[in-house]
Amino acid sequence: MRIAVLDHSLCKPKDCGASCVKFCPKNKTGVKTIFIDENTNKPKIIESLCVGCGICIKKCPFRALEVVNLPEELEENCIHRYGPNSFKLYKLPIPRTGLVLGLIGPNGTGKTTVLQILSGEIIPNLGVYDVNNVEKYKVIEHFKGTELQTYFRRLFNGDLKTSYKPQNIIDLHLSSNIKVSDFIEASAEYNAVNKVKDALNLSGLWNHKLNELSGGELQRVAIASTCVKDAHVYLIDEPTSYLDVYERIKVAKLIRSLVSKKEAYIIIVEHDLAVLDYLSDVICILYGKPGVYGIVSNTYGVRSGINAYLEGYLPIENVQIRKESIQFTIHPPAPEKPSERKTFQWGFMKKILGTFRIEVEPGQISRGEVVGILGPNGIGKTTFIKLIAGLIQPDEGYSPTSYLKLRVSYKPQYLSPPKNMTVKEFFDLIFKEQTSSHSIGNELIDFLDIRTLYNRKLEELSGGELQKIAIAGCLLRDAHIYLIDEPSAFLDIEQRLLLAKMIRKIILMREASAFVVEHDVILVDFIADSLIVFTGFPNIFGLASSPMKLRNGMNHFLKTVGITFRRDKKTKRPRVNKEGAYLDRLQKKIGEYYYFFIDEEE
Repeated sequence: MRIAVLDHSLCKPKDCGASCVKFCPKNKTGVKTIFIDENTNKPKIIESLCVGCGICIKKCPFRALEVVNLPEELEENCIHRYGPNSFKLYKLPIPRTGLVLGLIGPNGTGKTTVLQILSGEIIPNLGVYDVNNVEKYKVIEHFKGTELQTYFRRLFNGDLKTSYKPQNIIDLHLSSNIKVSDFIEASAEYNAVNKVKDALNLSGLWNHKLNELSGGELQRVAIASTCVKDAHVYLIDEPTSYLDVYERIKVAKLIRSLVSKKEAYIIIVEHDLAVLDYLSDVICILYGKPGVYGIVSNTYGVRSGINAYLEGYLPIENVQIRKESIQFTIHPPAPEKPSERKTFQWGFMKKILGTFRIEVEPGQISRGEVVGILGPNGIGKTTFIKLIAGLIQPDEGYSPTSYLKLRVSYKPQYLSPPKNMTVKEFFDLIFKEQTSSHSIGNELIDFLDIRTLYNRKLEELSGGELQKIAIAGCLLRDAHIYLIDEPSAFLDIEQRLLLAKMIRKIILMREASAFVVEHDVILVDFIADSLIVFTGFPNIFGLASSPMKLRNGMNHFLKTVGITFRRDKKTKRPRVNKEGAYLDRLQKKIGEYYYFFIDEEE
């Protein structure tokens, strides 16, 4: 069985002369396999006739085509297809009442599609993409004898009330001038509003309008609106985007509190491994080829499921989903920094911006060192980065890179891509300025699979695609200091950890230094040698500590958050202890918030 997928946004048959049609060997023998569809003016591939030779893929200059071979028996598990030569989803997770089901997998493998199907927004067509053939009774019959048959029968009969928090919350910001209070109370369960309002600290936003909120504020409001509803099914897509660590833990606790509704189904999609682990009771892994097809795995326990995903091998399915496993390491004690390895040092700095004041304690950074920066939103982390970069000058003290004439490469938190510039033009401009970056650049671009985006315009890219381009552009510039603000935003778990690996490699290769602002604690653990921890009062006062050894910094930071970590013995990844659990109480008692290394079986 073959799946042929055409990306209509990339395909430009007028510019390439429809080379896929011209060079198809089946077409040359008179068997019409690829042709230009009169309705779309784009190529259409008859998959049953395709021999999978791959010539059309190689001849397409815009990388718009993908042809994949799959086992024939998989077709009976096809759940949904968006149209001819479009993405295909196989299998569905089985929700269970009283348990939180977590979905994990790369972007583009169908996690959001699964939520939309389970919410009733999409009626699965079982691979028959003629909308006239989509009938609910066929879906119920398809799952005969399984728990999903009962679920869909109740859903389609109106016996299941759903509450769905979508991935994209920006539409709320752009289109609505409704007040936060009215938005949340519109469909709230009796007595639930005050609980959610307090849990997410929404009192200060209660009379604001949605279109006045920042991304993090809007995310909290969207989650609150989802959780206050009296529903049987709660579906929450990427709840931690835009949130700091403190807010992520509060959101996780709120979602976990929904488990008290014994008859409720709770399904979440999350890319922060620590939050996913903390929230979930069971896990389903989605794998496949992003944008082409996705397969939902069987149900795993949360620990075994996340470990299987990191290892790249699913034991129940006996399927290899990745060539290499993702391994965490236990950081050895950081050696003393010899003066000859020092890149630069900075003294005390102070900056006042309106009613906000930031103070920076003295510190230094060495060649090959990555300093992680942790702290709540609105505490001055981005301001600190700009002070180090010399983009703004302190009111007291000196910006070190300004007077030392150090080359700085900066990836900002918010990305504003140039208009009418393609990805290839963006990188060509960097290569022209940085002639020494070609060898590193080709490796980086191949590693991140960026060439498939070369002909896309920057303003047309998704958040995750644009993030990859921005980080690659930052790393390609030959600099002494790399300043990277929130690199994990919009990226899936695999992309985050692979990017962290590449950042470390390039910093060591160039003998440069890096500051990385991040809210994903596991990513910070994966990438950082030392930590700067911000304390203070958001939007009022921020204090940046001197760089601390990783263990000391993590202990200091996690104590302010009120959570503890243990270390998984198999993959060595940090895991959040459930609040009030034995290890949580023990570690808090002895002051070791930054994980134990324990032998555990679940």
